[in-house]
Amino acid sequence: MKVVDDQYDRLSELKAFDETKSGVKGLVDAGVTKVPRIFINENDKPPKLMNPATFRNSDELISIPIIDISGINDSAATRAQIVKKVKDASEQLGTFQIINHELPLSIMDEMIEGVRRFHEQDTEVKKQYYTRDMTRKFQYNSNLNIFNLPTASWKDNFLGRMVPNPPHSHDLPDVCRDIMFEYTEHVTKVGNTVYELLSEALGLKPSHFKENGCVDAVAIVGNYYPTCPQPELTFGAGKHIDYALLTILLQDKTGGLQVLCQDQWVDVPVVSGGLIINVGDFIQLISNDKFKSIWHRVLAKKESSRISVATFLSPGQTNDITMYGPIKELITENEPAIYKATTFKDFVTYYFTQTVDRTAELTHFKL
Repeated sequence: MKVVDDQYDRLSELKAFDETKSGVKGLVDAGVTKVPRIFINENDKPPKLMNPATFRNSDELISIPIIDISGINDSAATRAQIVKKVKDASEQLGTFQIINHELPLSIMDEMIEGVRRFHEQDTEVKKQYYTRDMTRKFQYNSNLNIFNLPTASWKDNFLGRMVPNPPHSHDLPDVCRDIMFEYTEHVTKVGNTVYELLSEALGLKPSHFKENGCVDAVAIVGNYYPTCPQPELTFGAGKHIDYALLTILLQDKTGGLQVLCQDQWVDVPVVSGGLIINVGDFIQLISNDKFKSIWHRVLAKKESSRISVATFLSPGQTNDITMYGPIKELITENEPAIYKATTFKDFVTYYFTQTVDRTAELTHFKL
């Protein structure tokens, strides 16, 4: 039974928490032993145990695909096989991991450490970057859109807008500046490769997404999930779908990421050198439901903190006149357009203003 508390003023508590500029890490450092109410998820209780990394469908064992893309330029036959795997994963699950890409392991490891250095430094140093001003090149806070979420998540994050207008060196913190620039350079190349594979998976020429401005902007989010005294009450990140075309996710060795596959929450395994690719809502829209966006969440943990780095490659929001709808080459008499055209800016604005029903974003854009 849900406890009714007439004295609970959620907005005031959110504001009080936000005004500390210390984030969830500040709560942990202060020795909190109980999760504040703004973080308690009363509608979606975390599981006591993590689900297995595989699930059964019609008695067939299925797992999150791990795709080796090292041979994409070796031969047409090898590339076709890789494209087929990407196509199947994007259509059926909305997620997969890639290995043997061109992002060096040393840079992946250093990016994780850069995120750790930032979030674990002295709070007074971090506070100078704490903001909810979305025009800033670098912003640190807890839960990027905390005031529009039904429940806050047990995490802090920073957001760096790296492309198309790179930040000045003085815009970025010393502890992660160099690696953010270096990581952006390498992960953008990986992203362009993945977009080529996705284009071919839709039967389009490899350069389709790039030529249509879909990879003009690159943003990097450094997530930090502190240890949680009551992980049974909250999530590191609640159930959500990413808004962009796709997300390239680098995670540390802690684990805790889960995706929703056929009504079952499935652990995404930690793979050395692996990068997780999640299909977002916007690519589902322009692919006319050929590709499926993926629900995912992160479990809070009592034993250890967790770090992940999410990279979003998307259309540049500064160009708010370009209209995106279902790709015309995918529209036929038997498969008419499902969605109306929209600018990416309007799509993102709608996404971040939803507060209760986080299942309605794509429905809003249906014809």
